[in-house]
Amino acid sequence: MAVIKRLMTDVPFGVLLSGGLDSSLVAAVASRHLKESKVASQWGSQLHTFCVGLKGSPDLKAAREVADYIGTRHHEFHFTVQEGLDALEEVIYHIETYDVTTIRASTPMFLMSRKIKSSGVKMVLSGEGSDEIFGGYLYFHKAPNKEEFHQELCRKIKSLHLYDCLRANKSTSAWGLEARVPFLDKEFLNTAMDIDPEWKMVRPDLGRIEKWVLRNAFDDDQKPYLPKHILYRQKEQFSDGVGYSWIDGLKDHANEQVSDAMLANASFVYPENTPTTKEAYYYRTIFERFFPKNAARSTVPGGPSVACSTAKALEWDATWSKNPDPSGRAALGVHTAAYEETKTSGQQTTPIQ
Repeated sequence: MAVIKRLMTDVPFGVLLSGGLDSSLVAAVASRHLKESKVASQWGSQLHTFCVGLKGSPDLKAAREVADYIGTRHHEFHFTVQEGLDALEEVIYHIETYDVTTIRASTPMFLMSRKIKSSGVKMVLSGEGSDEIFGGYLYFHKAPNKEEFHQELCRKIKSLHLYDCLRANKSTSAWGLEARVPFLDKEFLNTAMDIDPEWKMVRPDLGRIEKWVLRNAFDDDQKPYLPKHILYRQKEQFSDGVGYSWIDGLKDHANEQVSDAMLANASFVYPENTPTTKEAYYYRTIFERFFPKNAARSTVPGGPSVACSTAKALEWDATWSKNPDPSGRAALGVHTAAYEETKTSGQQTTPIQ
């Protein structure tokens, strides 16, 4: 019902489809409902789905497969690392943050939103919120017990407006595109948060991966929503899934723009939420040019993070303090394509089209 309610619209619409579990489920439910009910038929017989990434990225391949399976009219947009770098200042201006993971993920979404709006589509469904409700981020593998697991879920949900919802709202609205998020439907949220956290926890001994309870709910052999391997695909953060070389390119660019001396003096230049990496320092300098007031910088949360964790969750694994990067690949021993395994991926890129 959370998806169906958000299909009430009098404008052309579609679904942002990354090929991950959350967006794939939203697209599958929407596509099935449209076919069975014949609603919104004035916009065509097929649901439109959209994906963005570097050529050869994990998301593009998975999204294409999901679109073929559920029968949507799929639109695939490619961008290059250079195009992403060129858009950074505009992205930071519209998103109004210097948070590293938000900027990483917002840039491809910003580029995609421009192309979607130019096609005439005015509203899209998106899969934000599921990871916060069901513990989908890979660092949840290390949660010591269900109490701490649930407390971290609550912390993540309460800060959604500073991260994923900020990205989904502002990177789309910058181009006059409306994003709707079914997973954050109040009734659905209340129901999901009443589930015993034990059922949400990762239990390899029982064959449970992250978000197992959600995957299991849609595991229907008689009338499947998705292919099995998509339904049980490991969590891939959006900024990783668009192409691993995207983050590597951002880091390389920041290393060229920020010297060792500049980073060493970061605490004097930026005493509040002091950047600890050259990438963070670079984003901060851009943000400060647009929003120089103290009140503006105070709206952005700070603190270390691994794979999008809160600072509190770093206590779950002592090794995380040595590699505080918000990318999912920083969850070494959990992510199947961790940092050291992707250095030679050699992904190709083509211009956005």
